[in-house]
Amino acid sequence: MTDALPQQTQNPMPVLEKAGPADPKKAEELPKLSADEFRVYNRLAVMMDAYHTHFRHTWNTIYRVASTGQRPPGLSLRTLLHTGLQLCQHLTIHHTIEEQHVFPELATRMPGFKDDEVLIKAHEKIHEGLVRLEEYLKGCQRGERELRMEELRGVMDSFGKVLWEHLDEEVAMLGAENVRRYWTLDEVRRMEW
Repeated sequence: MTDALPQQTQNPMPVLEKAGPADPKKAEELPKLSADEFRVYNRLAVMMDAYHTHFRHTWNTIYRVASTGQRPPGLSLRTLLHTGLQLCQHLTIHHTIEEQHVFPELATRMPGFKDDEVLIKAHEKIHEGLVRLEEYLKGCQRGERELRMEELRGVMDSFGKVLWEHLDEEVAMLGAENVRRYWTLDEVRRMEW
């Protein structure tokens, strides 16, 4: 991996340490979780991190090629373009599902998931970048423009930092120690996503 690549968080299940402003429970007042309780409360973070890990891996594959100009064995330019377009589509679908199904439920108690908060604003910035990336890749795919690695990297750099910070922050907000401040074990078990 080159130094220019964004680095994935080392802790696969980060935990948000501070309670939100509308949180009646304080971290120091909560009892220690058993391993089973932690697993239930942390399942949302684990699930989200699985998706995000896939996005990071795909991003890194494309970014590495854009940074070095060298493709891994078996990765044709056609496949690179297709992979980039899939990343755009998959992230857009992922964010749409979050905004329509996941965030509204969480926002009933967790202020960070409300429409006017940081996560939604990050989605908007990421979407703008994804639109630029998709337009660039489609233009290359249709032969309307030549694929230039420095241009591809420039498009990715235009929103990469906000994307990576968002991927980490979202998982942290869904960590066990934060989720337990707002939801009971049974409520988390009943969440259908």
